[in-house]
Amino acid sequence: MADNKRDYYEVLGVSKGASDDEIKKAYRKMAKKYHPDANPDNAAAEASFKEASEAYEVLSDSKKKAQYDQFGHSAFGGPGGGGYTYSGQGFDMGDIFESFFGDGFSDIFGGRGGRRRGPARGADVRANVSITFEESFFGVTKNITVPVSENCDTCSGSGAKPGTFAETCKHCQGSGQERYQQQSIFGTVTSVRTCHICRGEGKIVREPCPTCSGRGKVRRSKTFEVNIPKGIDSGQSIRLGGKGEPGDKGGEYGDLLVAVSIAPHPHFRRRDMNIYLDIPISFTKLTLGAEIDIPTMSGVEKQIVKAGTQTGTTITLKGKGFPSVRNPKASGDLYATLNVQIPTKLSESQKEHLRAFAADSGEVVEEGKKGFFSKLKDKK
Repeated sequence: MADNKRDYYEVLGVSKGASDDEIKKAYRKMAKKYHPDANPDNAAAEASFKEASEAYEVLSDSKKKAQYDQFGHSAFGGPGGGGYTYSGQGFDMGDIFESFFGDGFSDIFGGRGGRRRGPARGADVRANVSITFEESFFGVTKNITVPVSENCDTCSGSGAKPGTFAETCKHCQGSGQERYQQQSIFGTVTSVRTCHICRGEGKIVREPCPTCSGRGKVRRSKTFEVNIPKGIDSGQSIRLGGKGEPGDKGGEYGDLLVAVSIAPHPHFRRRDMNIYLDIPISFTKLTLGAEIDIPTMSGVEKQIVKAGTQTGTTITLKGKGFPSVRNPKASGDLYATLNVQIPTKLSESQKEHLRAFAADSGEVVEEGKKGFFSKLKDKK
């Protein structure tokens, strides 16, 4: 009887003013909880699942929902003085579960896929290019050759031999999908799957093109000019729109993505937009002060080193780092670290001067004798 049926909103646990999203989420929650696969041999769960599915079939359809909101269960006729009787007739459960849970659930209701294949974007093509440290700083243009697919010139991408045409599949009437019915615990369930005759293409090539063997595409090597902007960093990519694989059924081309790798420099190091450099300098220049040359990517910069500067001191040259790829007005900095360079060979005259300097400083230098740590080791 209609009076024995629970209100569909109550079944799903939502208010009468619930949005489509709220209704869908509520049904998804109940379907996962009461699905027969998750509750084998549980008649109560099966009944709850069937009740929730019936409620969702009505409330997810704007026309049925409007009728139900106005007339209740009696809007659909049915036995016992009105009420909607769920039988599963014409109700594509596979579609609903696939949209909720992914392709795995569609297998429960017979078949996967079943979607008509319309225009589809072509795949992106990935390539690599190696450049020098200097090229990454100033920018460079490179030519790269990559293998890509192109529409066959002989058949213009149709896959059919010239003078012939791809025929519309008679089995699916060009839709690329076929519908079928099967009996289940929910009644007669209609499911959709990819047409087994044309494999979802909607067309059949009787006489394939001899150039592409009916594929409609051929593989070729193509050369592209890649403008690499100044300031690019290793691992970043350049996108060439529409230079990838061709799309299916008139779909747009994919893109060509060129990943950049940069060879290391013998002296400069990069971190973000900044450049780092070690400058060897003599003890004398650090002690007395001097004017030194600091190399940069755009030339040599003169800098004054004050007397008494300590080894490890870093000099910062503002704006001498890498330019920003996104903002041409922004640049990083260059950091030059001064490291004292100890001479490995000294003349007797130089040694005498160092001994005199040490003596004048009150420092005792015992050349060739064991130091403190060596003497300590010998005592053990």
